[in-house]
Amino acid sequence: MPASSGTPRRVTAAMVAERAGTSIATVSLVVNGKDRGRVSVPIATRVRDAVEELGYVVDHAASSLARGSGDLVVLIAPDLSNPFFAEVIRGVRDTIGDRFQLVLSVTERGEQPVDADVRRFERLRPAGILVDAPAAGESMSAGVPVVLLDAPGGPGAVNYDLSPGVSALVTHLADAGHRRIGYLDGTSRATTFAVRRAMFEDACAAAGITVSDLPASADLTIEAATTAVSGVLDAWLDSGVTAVVAAADTLAYGVLRVAAARGVGIPGTLAVAGFDDLPSSSVTAPALTSVALPGAELGRAAALRLLATLDGTEAPAPSLQTRLVPRASTGG
Repeated sequence: MPASSGTPRRVTAAMVAERAGTSIATVSLVVNGKDRGRVSVPIATRVRDAVEELGYVVDHAASSLARGSGDLVVLIAPDLSNPFFAEVIRGVRDTIGDRFQLVLSVTERGEQPVDADVRRFERLRPAGILVDAPAAGESMSAGVPVVLLDAPGGPGAVNYDLSPGVSALVTHLADAGHRRIGYLDGTSRATTFAVRRAMFEDACAAAGITVSDLPASADLTIEAATTAVSGVLDAWLDSGVTAVVAAADTLAYGVLRVAAARGVGIPGTLAVAGFDDLPSSSVTAPALTSVALPGAELGRAAALRLLATLDGTEAPAPSLQTRLVPRASTGG
């Protein structure tokens, strides 16, 4: 029985090639952005006109299955709305250029990437998968190359050298006379947050600074941090805490919000610092002291490692140094 007249006809590359008067291979080069220097401008224009006229859409999944691997690179991250990850994305995209198409995936809010997220995208047979801040204890293995970002202890991961930044932060606080500090942690399962806290506590112990044992942690949002800090700030101050360090700048913003609402002077009564050095940290009131974690450099280093793996070349060893950016929130 013939198809109903209302059934849309699937447009194929062969139909585009026929309309443009060229080969299917040429159509493939043009629609995948690989025509520069390989297809003349007039022919490429004819192909693009045919694509628009016919409404052709590239089926990347089918193409990947046919070739055994695709031209997609997948970046899985826990929170693409966070400005930090925007910088990571920029670093990846600038590095892979037009050789691969970048697909972004965000996990459930507050959840770190796990093995199931990698397996889900592995079915598309991408060229490779990048995973930012994965959950601890996950293998993250796949049938395609996988590069982990900000995953201390992860196999072949691209990580920050936190030592310079943490050391500078503790020295900065010690020089300002702080001897008892509160720590606002993230509830994330990512290993990187456990490493940040451990390194900070070790550096404080060496400097003769006590880290308060009053627990405080929150999801990496300003709202969650505000709730957590509201419940512990008075206890911190009563116990002699004169500074609070947050595991991420978004958490530190919650500290600033609660302090402002309660009339707690920053930095006179309470100094505040964070990790990430997000763009917003320079314009908070007061501006936030932060350990800078270069997101774009992290993305660039991970993309270079993936490209080296795909090309069978030596993967570069990145030096992702962290540094302290002192601002008014600590009297910097």
